[in-house]
Amino acid sequence: MTLETKNSDAEARHYEAHGFSDRFALAITKVLRWGADTFFAKRYGHRAIVLETVAAVPGMVGATLTHLRALRRMEDDGGWIRTLMDEAENERMHLMTFIAIANPSWFERMVILIVQWFFYVGFFFLYLIAPKTAHRLVGYFEEEAVLSYTLYLEEIDAGRHPNVPAPEVALRYWDLPEDTMLREVIEIIRADEAHHRDTNHYMADNLAGIDADLANITPAPRHVPLDNHIKVK
Repeated sequence: MTLETKNSDAEARHYEAHGFSDRFALAITKVLRWGADTFFAKRYGHRAIVLETVAAVPGMVGATLTHLRALRRMEDDGGWIRTLMDEAENERMHLMTFIAIANPSWFERMVILIVQWFFYVGFFFLYLIAPKTAHRLVGYFEEEAVLSYTLYLEEIDAGRHPNVPAPEVALRYWDLPEDTMLREVIEIIRADEAHHRDTNHYMADNLAGIDADLANITPAPRHVPLDNHIKVK
């Protein structure tokens, strides 16, 4: 895995694009990032809701299609199904956390439904035709997610966004103390995204036949059982 590291793994790590497939995935990511920047600007709580709605789709799609392929071929999945299902659940809990924090309007809820529907259909066919590109796309999505959460933390640190108490759903999921604040939860979520980023880039490399090392994957935070499942296919 050819990764360019900046700061810590949980803050920024970029996979250099190689070939048309990677560049295609990166271009889609940049277009969607532009859309998020244009629509939400620095309203990071609302941005996170749309981000996590979309982010919860790939793991479920990948797990479903991997499951069906393993059944057709009557072969072991290498632990990928469980890894992708865990990723989908983790992203869903991110969404539940930010729903409690940002309380989106009816218009934003409609945008979420429309974006999710289009993304699910598009990603399903992409994974069906080109699973390597699909995993690379998710890897790039997660790179942007790490960046967005880093900027979110900067807004809190600068006093431009209130550091409110963490919602109950986050306390339960991550088994956090009652006095946990939003900033601590965002740090945990950012670390989750860094783990998903590295896992999906690893999967894309593996499908491309590139020698990839599981040791390059950022360790998953507590209560996110994504490690030690995947094996080389």
